[in-house]
Amino acid sequence: MNEQQPAPQRYSALALQIATHCVNSCPDRASARARMSESLGRLRRAIAGSKAFIRQYSGEDAALVLLPEYFLTGFPMGESVAEWRDKAALEIDGPEYAALAAIASDLGIYLAGNAYEIDPNFPSLYFQACFLFGPDGDCLLRYRRLISLSAPTPYDVWDRYLDLYGLDGVFPVADTPLGRIAAIASEEILYPEIARCHAMRGAELFIHPTSEAGTPQDSIKEIARRARAIENLAYVVSANSAALLDNPVPAESTTGMSKVVDYHGQVLAEAMPGGESMVANATIDIAALRAARRRTGLINMLSRQPFQAYAESYLASRFREPNGLLRNDEVIEPRRGDFEQRQRADIEKLARAGLI
Repeated sequence: MNEQQPAPQRYSALALQIATHCVNSCPDRASARARMSESLGRLRRAIAGSKAFIRQYSGEDAALVLLPEYFLTGFPMGESVAEWRDKAALEIDGPEYAALAAIASDLGIYLAGNAYEIDPNFPSLYFQACFLFGPDGDCLLRYRRLISLSAPTPYDVWDRYLDLYGLDGVFPVADTPLGRIAAIASEEILYPEIARCHAMRGAELFIHPTSEAGTPQDSIKEIARRARAIENLAYVVSANSAALLDNPVPAESTTGMSKVVDYHGQVLAEAMPGGESMVANATIDIAALRAARRRTGLINMLSRQPFQAYAESYLASRFREPNGLLRNDEVIEPRRGDFEQRQRADIEKLARAGLI
């Protein structure tokens, strides 16, 4: 984490609920990349229009824009790791990321989202990554999803990943004029430790790109969003897919749920289900958050945490082993079914030990 930036002015954060044009049906890499390029053009127009409307309506600049989970590609549906890596994973210095950086620069925003990407240090894998581009076009944050049942993660190559990036590279926090920003990928909102490890490094605002079932009920992710905000005294900006198009799943199964949650767990703005929307935008006041974090009282849960009391229990517990894709320091390319098989083995081990 860099040195603390000056306290920012109030600004608007937008969780842009936009449709994903999936690439599963694309017959080859070239057609998939062409579809991504078309999606990037639509995104540019939607962001520019939303930014202008928010400015006119509220008088505030939409300084931070968050896009949904895997907004350029959708998710793999039966493709092998090698097939999905070739078809849908972005290169760090590739044209898709360059186009996103240009959108951030041209529109003067901080632009965040989520994509599958290739790391040249692990060429036989891909990771699901959350990113943040600044208004100068620089990538300020790259967080790789740590818990997944369908994609390789840094934990699968843990020892080598730590050697390359260190623990702060696993839990990166970007210190920006908008506050200290960290990312939580989709389902990881259910795991308090992910948010907590970011908060331990100073995170004040969590970007949460997601693609989840829309429901009028309090879903588990909805409960978790508000819980992560409360227990860490942090904002949560969460963008959901408006629809998954050209995909066997009924298109609007993922819709609604995009929202901005304040550090008391209150929903400040929320998009309705049924289509694309820029309604989930609200004022972020990091100065007020910092003042709340410095006050005494029961509500300041973050300052009251006795982390060292938990540390030994975490160290002694081995529920899921690291390095599942490392063999004698060689990276193993997984088959799609390997993830479920490893989870089954973990469950059987824990059952034998009487832990579940």
